[in-house]
Amino acid sequence: MTDAREELFDRLAELGIATSTVPYPAHRTVEEGIALRGDMPGRFTKNLLLKDKKGTLYLLVAGEDQPIDLKTLHRHVGGRGQLSFASADTMRTTLGVEPGALTPFAIIHDRTCEVRVVLDDTLPGAEQLNFHPLVNTQSTGIRPADLIAFIRAHGREPLVVCVANAPAQGRSEQV
Repeated sequence: MTDAREELFDRLAELGIATSTVPYPAHRTVEEGIALRGDMPGRFTKNLLLKDKKGTLYLLVAGEDQPIDLKTLHRHVGGRGQLSFASADTMRTTLGVEPGALTPFAIIHDRTCEVRVVLDDTLPGAEQLNFHPLVNTQSTGIRPADLIAFIRAHGREPLVVCVANAPAQGRSEQV
């Protein structure tokens, strides 16, 4: 186990958060992941590191099949100007993960709380959410309430946004 994953699993245990982790073939896209995962239980996501015109970083966690309109999403997350993808170097230096392994668990490396976490509002209602544990060769299942507890334990309040309706009738709320 890598030091980063060991630190993550130790932190989850320290917080009393139960997870289950299974091998998951390495992949870089949602489409590849769908083809490789078989009948793994739980809801799967896409995780995007975005930035606004002023450089504020947002980690968007949405259902894997959720369309995302980057032209209007900034209005619903408090961004200054249209959102775009952050660079791979920014992902590595700020969150300590490689492209293809982005996960909300990576905020464990963002000690200055530079990244704002945005959750699609359909995720808290899932029975289980699945994320990479800082590498894309495993999948870790976690209850949505425990994910929110993890995010809060790392100094931030997640913003829950209706991503599906963001262009027409977007809304934001705290959980």
